[in-house]
Amino acid sequence: MAAPHAPKKVVLAYSGGLDTSIILKWLQTEYGCEVITFTADLGQGEELEPARQKALMLGIAPENIHIVDVREEFVRDFVFPMFRANAVYEGAYLLGTSIARPLISKHLVEIARRHGADAIAHGATGKGNDQVRFELSAYALDPAIRVIAPWRLWDLTSRTKLLEFAEAHQIPIARNKRGEPPFSVDANLLHTSSEGRVLEDPGVEAPEDVAQRIVPVEQAPDRPEFIEIAFERGDPVAVNGEALSPAALLARLNEHGARHGIGLLDFVENRFVGMKSRGLYETPGGTILLEAHRGIEQITLDAGSGHLKDSLMPRYAELIYNGFWFSPEREMLQALIDKSQEHVTGSVRLKLYKGLARTVARWSDHSLYSEAHVTFEDDAGAYDQKDAQGFIRLNALRLRLIATRKARLGA
Repeated sequence: MAAPHAPKKVVLAYSGGLDTSIILKWLQTEYGCEVITFTADLGQGEELEPARQKALMLGIAPENIHIVDVREEFVRDFVFPMFRANAVYEGAYLLGTSIARPLISKHLVEIARRHGADAIAHGATGKGNDQVRFELSAYALDPAIRVIAPWRLWDLTSRTKLLEFAEAHQIPIARNKRGEPPFSVDANLLHTSSEGRVLEDPGVEAPEDVAQRIVPVEQAPDRPEFIEIAFERGDPVAVNGEALSPAALLARLNEHGARHGIGLLDFVENRFVGMKSRGLYETPGGTILLEAHRGIEQITLDAGSGHLKDSLMPRYAELIYNGFWFSPEREMLQALIDKSQEHVTGSVRLKLYKGLARTVARWSDHSLYSEAHVTFEDDAGAYDQKDAQGFIRLNALRLRLIATRKARLGA
């Protein structure tokens, strides 16, 4: 018998893994509702056809199974706008998981509308940030949508109970799922995130086998590699002279970065829900892209614009981390950021070596850099050094007045 106020149709964010398969069956048994699945290809590197087969096996009609390649949309409409801001959370994290959640919610809401569903569901736990990100995004896009979060509702509170439920409902359990998993992994085209279990004690070094995308820096090539990235209005458009789509470009940078051990981060962050969490993040292409974008901004962005952007960046990054991608304040900041990128066009050469990506050259037709003004040689009258005296005296006026007061008062 269906629970009171049970939804009739639910769109589930479905990976095809054990946990979301259990959620799928739980929705069917708990509510007696029709379940529609959505699986996003975010470039996680996994074969997604098994998700379709698993959904079919669990009784989902073929027309209710949605597996969508969103890689280009993900990079073009979410990752690139974020990188225009040079967004970094708490000085280190490049927001790889955070930026994917609003995209998933967007598609859940769109599919719900298409099918006339009255609810969506996700597999995020009640301890993490993802529940907040999924749900804030969903409500921003459809204020009437109902969100079901089974981890906050059911009594399957242990691994043993989950496995018992799976066995009772003929849900296949992979052999490696019967024991405690060594750590949890979330991956997309921007990064791989590993957390939990063997990573929970921040005082213990992460095991070497946790990193899955990046070679250990000790095994990286002993010779540096030089690459060039071209930008147009703040977005990368080509690598080594080859024009690439957003997703293909990020994938190419991932290859370069992973080969040289670039982009590995062991980080303890402050979750929005209040606790601290330790994770191991691998963001090879994103680390290169951040360095390159800052490199091209160095010669194309004026000091006032650049310093204002830098002062706003922590707030922008925090909004993304906390799940406010679709908020008016994030959109307002994005408009300011995008305005700043009108002349961020040109190329950057980077040196990749042993875990580091370093800008070594940058050039642009939009450059504000004037060699005539900064040269130590004869500048042919481009700059009158006598002008500096008045500049300094005016800027020193308030400091001299303060010093005079101190002397008068004997302070």
